[in-house]
Amino acid sequence: MEIERKFTVKRLPEDLEQFPKKRLEQAYLCTAPVVRVRRSNDTYWLTYKGVGLLAREEHEFPLTEEAYRHLLSKADGLVIVKTRYCIPYAGYTIELDVFAPPLAPLVAAEVEFPTEAEAAAFQPPEWFDREVTYDPAYSNSNLSRRRPD
Repeated sequence: MEIERKFTVKRLPEDLEQFPKKRLEQAYLCTAPVVRVRRSNDTYWLTYKGVGLLAREEHEFPLTEEAYRHLLSKADGLVIVKTRYCIPYAGYTIELDVFAPPLAPLVAAEVEFPTEAEAAAFQPPEWFDREVTYDPAYSNSNLSRRRPD
């Protein structure tokens, strides 16, 4: 089960480059239900996500690079590329995603929780902006369906 809240960001933290980061590339084979392929640096995954916004079922399966490339060629919509920074905060990890074109200058932050009660009690840092957990327009699967400007 994945339980996460998502936010837009007012400004990037000043010390951003001190945190671990990875380059993510992901594309969607299906958006209902969500079936995604992802490259994270040099590892590859197939992910299934169930229905939901705050909490939903999630299963990940490792892929070879060859399988990833094969499935990537079958994806619909945009291939999303972003840099993800992992920032410790209040006992959790903020996953700060800085999107590359054509989704730039979008920046979003996600925080995962072990329980819905902890998610509800979370107080975001002041550099977060609007909560978009319940706005489906900010799901990566829907972002992949945007038309380039």
